[in-house]
Amino acid sequence: QVQLVESGGGLVQAGDSMRLSCAASGRTISPYAMGWFRQALGKEREFVATITWRLGSTMYSGSVKGRFTISRDNAKNTLFLQMNNLKPEDTAVYYCAAGGQWSQSPNAYDIWGQGTQVTVST
Repeated sequence: QVQLVESGGGLVQAGDSMRLSCAASGRTISPYAMGWFRQALGKEREFVATITWRLGSTMYSGSVKGRFTISRDNAKNTLFLQMNNLKPEDTAVYYCAAGGQWSQSPNAYDIWGQGTQVTVST
């Protein structure tokens, strides 16, 4: 059984950078796509970015485009999210996910990590 484990979250100040990682364990994965989602307190889970596992095609939400970069290391079964110029509104629990569609919808992903907290202070 595949498990996804996020790491790299924490507390930073506005304008800082942070890199999240998502490591897959259990067996070698080969999903069609992997994505990052986030959920702020009291809000619904929202799409952040997605990447196709083989070709590396990417897609971003409008709120993070130009500031965040999604990437992957196929050999290490690891997904990354480089977050620059962080804003307080980026504060949320960040989840990585793997699935069979390259989509902004969380319903397209069937394997999820447990999440990592990112807090951006003013």
